[in-house]
Amino acid sequence: MPKNAFYAQSGGVTAVINATACGLIETARQHPDKIGKVYAGRNGIIGALTENLIDTSQESDANIAALRHTPAGAFGSCRFKLKGLEESKAEYERLIEVFKAHDIGYFFYNGGGDSQDTSHKISQIGEKMGYPITCVGVPKTVDNDLPITDNCPGFGSVAKYVAVSIREASFDVASMAKTSTKIFVMEVMGRHAGWIAAAGGLAAEKEGDAPHIILFPEIEFDEAKFLAKVDNAVKNYGYCSIVVSEGVKNKDGVFLAEAGGKDAFGHAQLGGVAPVIAEMVKGKLGYKYHWAVADYLQRSARHIASKTDVEQAYALGKAAVELAIAGKNAVMPTVVRVSNNPYKWEIGSADLADVANVEKMMPMDFISPDGMGITEACREYLQPLILGEDYPPYANGLPEYVVLNNVAVPKKLTTTYELK
Repeated sequence: MPKNAFYAQSGGVTAVINATACGLIETARQHPDKIGKVYAGRNGIIGALTENLIDTSQESDANIAALRHTPAGAFGSCRFKLKGLEESKAEYERLIEVFKAHDIGYFFYNGGGDSQDTSHKISQIGEKMGYPITCVGVPKTVDNDLPITDNCPGFGSVAKYVAVSIREASFDVASMAKTSTKIFVMEVMGRHAGWIAAAGGLAAEKEGDAPHIILFPEIEFDEAKFLAKVDNAVKNYGYCSIVVSEGVKNKDGVFLAEAGGKDAFGHAQLGGVAPVIAEMVKGKLGYKYHWAVADYLQRSARHIASKTDVEQAYALGKAAVELAIAGKNAVMPTVVRVSNNPYKWEIGSADLADVANVEKMMPMDFISPDGMGITEACREYLQPLILGEDYPPYANGLPEYVVLNNVAVPKKLTTTYELK
């Protein structure tokens, strides 16, 4: 009898992680001689530890197909990091115990750097304990910071959302700037790497286009230089639009979001970097402002997903199964860029040992010399990733998304696991 598979979603979800799940499950169903059932972990790896599994075979083909255009994580995700093999030995042994009980021979973990590390460690503990388990990491992260793969599923759609949003909001500001708001600040995700902030730069195609300023985590914030550029933009274009990454730091390495005002109790006032930047402009230059924090909106906006991103997300889920049934272990499928113009890509693979816990930062030649914009090299890299539209079906004027039944797999173990 073919072994069953375990699939789980990990970390912050995206507009296309379910497209990856769709590709994986549909491909597994095409190989019943190799893979039995696909069990999903309810709320990520926690579902395996607590033996809280979902039987995806109970879902119709139509429901699984609808995952391709449904945002977020259909099976639930989690932020739960397994530590080293010795430090978290009990947890790894528990995972193997659950896999044995449910005849699971394939492990697919869909997430970022920590998730790839987990997949790698499970492949090691399986070998150490004499339990055959084929582990394939499946890439996902809006931060676009996994190494080796050209880009990460989820990023292209966030990039498209950010570029579209700053362009549309800037049209609004430009309309009102003569007598009202002159400054608009949009805060985006990215505590360490500025990939998402850089995507805002795609909206500026000629001199004077917004955004006029991009603030990156990789570049130390220089208040005087920043304010001078804001003032110059207002004087030349009538307004200034700014994209700021949440991870921007001052010369002392302190997040600007933590370097703002104090509340009534004297505590550092946290609430994002956008209001800090906006108040700085108002206090020093006197310009009226508006600010926005894209937050969950940027990573859940499936209605404006990049077609390229959707196609790559699905293809990587498909490739994960194909690698597994070919006997490849401790690997991750990757996107390989073949050419920029025309844009062509293919699927490759990388060893998890080379992926786990390695963070890919933005190359410095992607950031303009003044540290507040993107270069043509960056634009050339980013532009293909936002190409194409892949609209979900609509009903009653709203996107029509699927909610799975998520039928539980009966538990077999008498022991339980309590989250610490």
